[in-house]
Amino acid sequence: MLSPLATPAATRDVLEEHGLSTKHALGQNFLVNDAILQKIVELAQLDAFDDVLEVGPGIGTLTIALLKCAGRVVSVERDADLPAVLEDTLVPWADRFALISKDALELTEEEVRLALAKCAAPSEGRASRAVPHDANSPVDCSPKQDCLSTKYAPRPLGSGNGTRRSFPNKFVANLPYAVAATLVLDFFQKFPQLESATVMVQKEVADRMCAEPGSKNYGAYTVKLRLYAEPAGRFLVSPNNFFPPPHVDSSVLRLNRRPVYDADGAPLDDALLKATCVMADAAFASRRKTISNSFKTYFASRGNAGKAFIGCIPDLLDECGIDAKRRGETLSLDEFIALGKAYLRRESNPL
Repeated sequence: MLSPLATPAATRDVLEEHGLSTKHALGQNFLVNDAILQKIVELAQLDAFDDVLEVGPGIGTLTIALLKCAGRVVSVERDADLPAVLEDTLVPWADRFALISKDALELTEEEVRLALAKCAAPSEGRASRAVPHDANSPVDCSPKQDCLSTKYAPRPLGSGNGTRRSFPNKFVANLPYAVAATLVLDFFQKFPQLESATVMVQKEVADRMCAEPGSKNYGAYTVKLRLYAEPAGRFLVSPNNFFPPPHVDSSVLRLNRRPVYDADGAPLDDALLKATCVMADAAFASRRKTISNSFKTYFASRGNAGKAFIGCIPDLLDECGIDAKRRGETLSLDEFIALGKAYLRRESNPL
């Protein structure tokens, strides 16, 4: 078993022992199926070279699985009642775990760096992950192959070249659904060190993250997220895998960071990324309207500078070869990037 807390009985026992109950306001739905944990770590492709950033560890159910299958784990938790619980449930891995008690939306890079620096490497403390010698082999955390098996030798911590990493390279979490979409995009934007995110989210949010142009789920959020990452696998998780069961279906989704280039093969700088995000917001300001009218609605609400820019919209679309009668959901990522470049070229843009 990957995590001894992954049952309804074990979860209830831990909560009762600490005089706690689940808090709906914080979106607390604890995972109680070990098979789902195994699928999460397999999708995340964890090994002892990896350092993980987690949000919402709860009582430590997923955290234990991460500590068994990765090098170090830094978790962020806003519930003031849970640090004491985690101090108990994570005792065997305490040297490789650090907790930051705050709202993850306010998290800074420096806070994560300082927390990770306090964690010991497996070779410095308790070597817990059994990792095959082939670094490219898939993670095997099935019940028949315990992650603590002595048949597998622990690997050194770091990036593969013997150096200690200063910031986690993977984001793995069972996220509070109310902030999941915002948090994933925020982390990809703020923390360029993150190579991937493997996250449990509401199914509808996963649909938006994976949407393609022309689909009903494709919107400004999809465009913004695709500037930083692309989907690399997902699976459905039904409500009966949680305690208490949520009223919605969930999905675990992996997103891989990828570099995005413009039509000339140049990487997108911060200014162009910001401009492209503005174009996405403008294109979907009024989803049922044409892109021309949606742009007008958006910029009309952006003060005098925005209103002054409305006259530039026809030329902007024409320069990019985009029919003014199209709708935002029909535009590809490349077309949004082209709009962003054209937008930056206009001195009257309200950025």
